[in-house]
Amino acid sequence: MHIRTTTDPISGNEVSIPETAPCVYDGDGENGLEIYFESEPDRQAYLALGKDHRITLQANDIDEFVEQG
Repeated sequence: MHIRTTTDPISGNEVSIPETAPCVYDGDGENGLEIYFESEPDRQAYLALGKDHRITLQANDIDEFVEQG
């Protein structure tokens, strides 16, 4: 599953044009998280947090889960 978020986790603001915004992709290509940032300094601040403090995906195998897309 590929998840894309356009809410900058540093500023908390919505990125209105993600196609031209800096981003980080964590995952294996098919399954991952694509995070967009308002600015390169926000992206760098996010990366400086280190893997222990960044956004991660965790599996959830409950029966109620329905994949959308």
